Amino acid sequence: MASAAEQMAANLSWSAFGKATELRQRIWFTIGLLIIYRLGTYIPVPGIDGAALRNFMDQAQSGIGGILSMFTGGALGRMGVFALGIMPYISASIIVQLLTSMVPSLEQLKKEGEQGRKKINQYTRYGTVALALFQAYGLAKSLEAGGLAHDPGLFFQASVVITLVGGTMFLMWLGEQITARGIGNGISLIIFVGIVAEIPAALANFFAQGRSGAISTPVILGVIVMVVAVIAFVVFMERALRKIRIQYPRRQVGMKIYDGQSSHLPIKVNPAGVIPAIFASSLLLLPITISTFSGNQTGPIMSTILAYFGPGQPLYLIFFAAMIVFFAYFYTHNVSFKSDDVAENLKNQGGFIPGIRPGKRTEEYLDYVVNRVLVIGAAYLAAVCLLPEILRHQWSVPFYFGGTSVLIVVSVTMDTINQVQSHLLAHQYEGLIEKSQLRGKRKEGSAKPRRAPSRR
Repeated sequence: MASAAEQMAANLSWSAFGKATELRQRIWFTIGLLIIYRLGTYIPVPGIDGAALRNFMDQAQSGIGGILSMFTGGALGRMGVFALGIMPYISASIIVQLLTSMVPSLEQLKKEGEQGRKKINQYTRYGTVALALFQAYGLAKSLEAGGLAHDPGLFFQASVVITLVGGTMFLMWLGEQITARGIGNGISLIIFVGIVAEIPAALANFFAQGRSGAISTPVILGVIVMVVAVIAFVVFMERALRKIRIQYPRRQVGMKIYDGQSSHLPIKVNPAGVIPAIFASSLLLLPITISTFSGNQTGPIMSTILAYFGPGQPLYLIFFAAMIVFFAYFYTHNVSFKSDDVAENLKNQGGFIPGIRPGKRTEEYLDYVVNRVLVIGAAYLAAVCLLPEILRHQWSVPFYFGGTSVLIVVSVTMDTINQVQSHLLAHQYEGLIEKSQLRGKRKEGSAKPRRAPSRR
């Protein structure tokens, strides 16, 4: 039988959305900040030769420049003030999360509650500034080496570094404002908008090739069907859970005895999200990036690496899949699902898994379950990420959207929709409480005064 929350969620409609004034304000606030972000991607960094930049970025698209351009919504290709995008913040967040799970002092800081969380966020911001400075300086030197600067020198390098670092910090502030005062996760929405903004141009190019005869009609229809199937598969796998039953014993509060309750511990099939795909892509595309930014002046060792580990090569696909599997297990066990912490929390709350002793036995059982679930999750991630690579390089199918971008778009869309539904449910609950209070006041006001008994 459906719960009250599920029944209310099924009754959500546009009329309920129209009455939720706060939700509408949050959505308009989010849209306004995202428009500001998109406008910033078209403001160029001073001192750049535009024509030479376009030629350079056409060569860099096959390396890590393609990934960065995807995450920045094309700002890197135009060398806008948001050319670094939000990637330094994401990289710093991942590094801090990994250090938190491995450094005891940071792990203790994480357990201190709100104060510890603020301190960790402060370290993340410091790491973002450091990474942005490093990347901006490297980008400035690469622009000078590629002959893309009108007036190379110290002043050009300083202007590029200040502009790009300032743009990244402004984006980080925009993301925090969206999270606090808008709807959805601000950082994820910035990446989402950057990816979605490039879809119309890619579709126009795709259909233009179909009209010119470069791509046959069956191939176009097949790609469309495959995209729909991949999105449906990603949605299904992202919602898939492995539920472990948790039993709580009887407890006595005062003179009352409450029966034991049971609940479920949900374990996602893909607890690591899109992080393994980003890590694996960045590492494997590093040789091509080094070759691009060094002006293609490579030695025999680098040439051999590029020949065997270039995109679409068999060794590239094998190592890509292996790294996705490795990072899926590594990130899950060290960051997203730490079985020792889960077992300790269950023990402190008095809960236990039926048939499993609390403590070390519970931790071992959770490790056993997570490892088996991750076989499916890692295989799913590898399949989604390898499919576009195989289509592009083996059968020359112009599949523009990689597995990483599909995962990000689907995950962010699902999270944002869930938050909108949560706000609508909260608005409905508030409306029901107000109606019940008004009914209670009306009944009290309409009640007739009781007459005193008559004396005989």
